[in-house]
Amino acid sequence: MGRVRPTIDDIRSQLCALPKIDLHRHLEGSLRLHTLAEIAQEHDIDLPGRAIQDLRPLVTVSGEEPDFHRFLEKFKVLRRFYPTREAVERIAYEAVADAADDNVQYLELRFNPVALARAQGFPLEAVTRWVCRGAADARQDYNIRVNLIVQIGRDEALETARELVQVALAHRDEGVVGLDLAGDEEGFPAPPFQAVFRQARRDGLHLTVHAGEVGPPANVEEAIRNLEAERIGHGVRCVEDPRVVQLIRERKITLEVCPTSNVQTGAVHDFWRHPLPDLLSLGLRVSINTDDPSISDTTLTDEYWVAMSAMRITLKQIKRTIVTAAQASFQPREDQERLAAWFRRELELDDDERRPDNNG
Repeated sequence: MGRVRPTIDDIRSQLCALPKIDLHRHLEGSLRLHTLAEIAQEHDIDLPGRAIQDLRPLVTVSGEEPDFHRFLEKFKVLRRFYPTREAVERIAYEAVADAADDNVQYLELRFNPVALARAQGFPLEAVTRWVCRGAADARQDYNIRVNLIVQIGRDEALETARELVQVALAHRDEGVVGLDLAGDEEGFPAPPFQAVFRQARRDGLHLTVHAGEVGPPANVEEAIRNLEAERIGHGVRCVEDPRVVQLIRERKITLEVCPTSNVQTGAVHDFWRHPLPDLLSLGLRVSINTDDPSISDTTLTDEYWVAMSAMRITLKQIKRTIVTAAQASFQPREDQERLAAWFRRELELDDDERRPDNNG
């Protein structure tokens, strides 16, 4: 008798069971709908409705035409749901808990202190401390490894950016390991932040930059050469320029690819035309991530599934991207190596499958 082909349920169960790493997950895009409903009711937040069915279209992409700026608009609504210290700590706790429930073993959760603080007038240092506390509580309760990344918006003043760097440095003992530059790549260029990011790197913070998502490959080159980014958020448009591809390969930069959000923002036209297979075939270092689980209504298991079902990525390639993520994690080198070795064992990757490229 021939081999029985696995069913969709079999494959999804296998993907769900995989130990995972998520390097690119935004706290502000990870809020549970029922938590939003409770906060809206408790704090009398002025909205068209406070039931889950009323909130869903405001904060989740569902049946909408792909559009980068429409995607970003969801965050403006979400900024209204951080009214108290307890709410911020709860949201951070639940974001980590939800990752753990998807068998994420190592998480880097990025957050924007300005988004959490501005509506209520909280100090940036205070909201950062609250996020650290919520994440630490969940880390202990769910036995998951978590590090935090402070996000700087491209539309922020340089004075605010410098303040955020100091906030990040002040909370390194509480799990803050790096900086991210994010936001409207089309409307707000990165060069003004060059000196800020370079100094942060010298001060010991790791750096990742959103680039080449909806902007041109030149933005990726700029992030690597001028802002000294170690990883690139998204970076999917790099495939349009062989020079940039070569730069990424030479510098051993890891791309933080988020398939579902790439489609929802219009960065790529659809899953079937996503450049993930090309990135892998070019030998680039790639990790697969969620970006904004609640906004995109996704999990990391879902991202793996769409990579396999729509892009024909193999299970072996999925496993290699997980090891790549471990090697690119914002940790000391010895911790990276220990984490990668643990994942190789758990994923049952053979010796000849330990090379850094992800070719299948």
